[in-house]
Amino acid sequence: MLRSWKVPLRLTRCFATTAKWNQMTELSVTGSVAVIKLQNPPRNIMCQELRAGIVDSIKKANENSSVRSIVLHGDGEVLSGGADISELQTGRVHADPDLLEMAETIESSSKPVVAAIHGVAYGAGLLLALGSHYRLMDYKARVSFPEVHVGLIPASSASQRLSRVTNIATAVEMCSTGMPLSAKKALENGIVDKVVEGDILAEAIIFAESVEGEPIEPRRVSKMKVDKDGYNPAFFEAACDKVSKRARGDITPMLNVKAIEAAVNSASYEEGLQKELELVLALFPAEQSRALQYVYFSERKLLKWETPGGEVSYKNTTPKVVKEGAVIGGGTMGSGIAICFITNGIPVKLVEANQESLDKTLSGIKKIIQRNVDTGRISQVKADQHLLLLQGTLDYNDLKGSDIVIEAVYESMDLKKQIFERLDQICKPEAILASNTSGLNIDELADMTSRPDKVVGTHFFSPAHIMKLLENVRGRQTSPETMATVMELGKNLQKISVLVGNCPHFVGNRMLEPYGLESCYLLEEGALPHEVDQVMEDLGFAMGIFKVADLAGNDVGYKSRKDFGFITSDGQQDRFRLGRRYCPISDYLVEKGRFGQKVGKGFYDYGKPGGRVPQPDPEVEQLIIEESKRAGIKRRRKPPQEILERCLYPLINEGFKILEEGIASREEDIDMIWLYGYGWPRHTGGPMHYARNSVGLGKIYKRLHYYQALHPTVPHWKPSKLLASEACKNEGVIYSLSNR
Repeated sequence: MLRSWKVPLRLTRCFATTAKWNQMTELSVTGSVAVIKLQNPPRNIMCQELRAGIVDSIKKANENSSVRSIVLHGDGEVLSGGADISELQTGRVHADPDLLEMAETIESSSKPVVAAIHGVAYGAGLLLALGSHYRLMDYKARVSFPEVHVGLIPASSASQRLSRVTNIATAVEMCSTGMPLSAKKALENGIVDKVVEGDILAEAIIFAESVEGEPIEPRRVSKMKVDKDGYNPAFFEAACDKVSKRARGDITPMLNVKAIEAAVNSASYEEGLQKELELVLALFPAEQSRALQYVYFSERKLLKWETPGGEVSYKNTTPKVVKEGAVIGGGTMGSGIAICFITNGIPVKLVEANQESLDKTLSGIKKIIQRNVDTGRISQVKADQHLLLLQGTLDYNDLKGSDIVIEAVYESMDLKKQIFERLDQICKPEAILASNTSGLNIDELADMTSRPDKVVGTHFFSPAHIMKLLENVRGRQTSPETMATVMELGKNLQKISVLVGNCPHFVGNRMLEPYGLESCYLLEEGALPHEVDQVMEDLGFAMGIFKVADLAGNDVGYKSRKDFGFITSDGQQDRFRLGRRYCPISDYLVEKGRFGQKVGKGFYDYGKPGGRVPQPDPEVEQLIIEESKRAGIKRRRKPPQEILERCLYPLINEGFKILEEGIASREEDIDMIWLYGYGWPRHTGGPMHYARNSVGLGKIYKRLHYYQALHPTVPHWKPSKLLASEACKNEGVIYSLSNR
């Protein structure tokens, strides 16, 4: 094992060995202080080689008679960003020395160890600091245990150590939310001993010299007592209830609370450590844990984007630099997009149709920026800098210098075509023309220009300055450079950017359609809105589809259905339209003025216009029952499992069709769209991961056939060829040609 290697110590000012793991640490001596520098750029991730280097360096510093104290410091901008999550998949997380041995080696040092925290000390980085005897922190730095986000608890003694340096309420909050603490908060809560504003390394060396000769035993965190006063079973029961409501089905936050409770209820550090290990062993193999780690890696995989087959990718393209943007239309979407630009340092010009609309738009943007000041998110100086990057105009000629123009008017193909034709005549030849459409044909817009290679979809989600997802849509002639530019722009706007192909409604909204249709069919057949919504919320969605419709405005969907030709007159009752089964219940609600939350009534009763608390409404229930009777449908109670299958299985099936058609490149891309654009519960990984790992493709394939037999006129029940192939492959069944 690496820890058994014997490497001669060179007593020089800077000594290092040729072993690979020691290339990640540099041990130098300044006077009586040994400085161990972590060198695994850019974030000093605590991989096995770095752990080994730290352990070896601590031992060498203790063997050096000229050394009287030790400082741990990170090379670059951070102490450490945490553990190497990829080692969870390879098993190297358990390789010697593991994180527990590293922490215990630091703590058992006979010479005082001072952790110099700068940038961040997250996860294993904070564990390293808690293994040290003293902790100094740069005033701009932050500390956290974010393990909850990847389905884990702070292990290897981390939860037990944290409970000994801070109050239990803070420990519970840190572990169950993963939220970072500022230097000020860390000092107030006893996690660090001193906050400094000067050179953190120089200050740490001075501090280390000042504690030389001081007793070390009282500074060993594992020997400290947990302050248990006031933290009884009722406190932890309340904490579990609180995090469970917030987690919506994710068990990880609750187990993080249990880890802190173990520290309080254990007679010793060793007993608490054993309970912590038992929680780790219970959580680590769980599907939720695997799903959250899948999400972690999928998010990072998005940066390595590619078209299906990999012909065009981040590897073989070079993005243009966007120095100035422009937005056409200052409604909710246009304003939000403009805010994305200016808050990320990119000048933007916003075009409106008339002065009244422009004044209203600019005023609204200023209010949003000022709200960020009022809530402490940014300073007034920063807000003023943001607003200097915003220019309102009524003149398209002001866009001649823009590198990208994003059209963000309402969903009218005719209007968008007019705008693209006009932009093509005015904008510089190399400018990219983008549309924020949520589902219209990008190629039709490109055909209106002389630069179809520079036309692309940039589908922001509302509100654009808050929602993280950006669905970039490549058209038939969109160039690799244009694809690369909008993907890079998304990254610069701090978005989760996914590149998809051009088809009606693209990826997210296309998959949403069968979910919405089946939800309405369920109402006709016996379910009620709150019953359908409850099943989805039990899975982990923040809101079911009917609450979402009320929030967005039922009149918005009504207008869209009218535009697509599904509605030709009020009170229309025919139940088969444009070649498919049609449910008019949503239409009838709108025609009765039940637009949703904004008027206080929709699928639910909200008590007053703008109300937020939905209550089932007998009037809606009666309308649904009457509609079932009118349609000749015999109502029956719908069990939760049927509701879940009918809402989600066609959605998943559509996802496989999207992959089959080359609209999306990877299952991970689809999952990230649904996590960040539609609130899919994170702890299930996304619809595609959920299908493969929680349900099983074989079961979904069989249930698709079952419902297809019951509803032969509903096309979304026909199994995707790809899904059928994958399901049969997984179950060792030959894929029958009859299923093609």
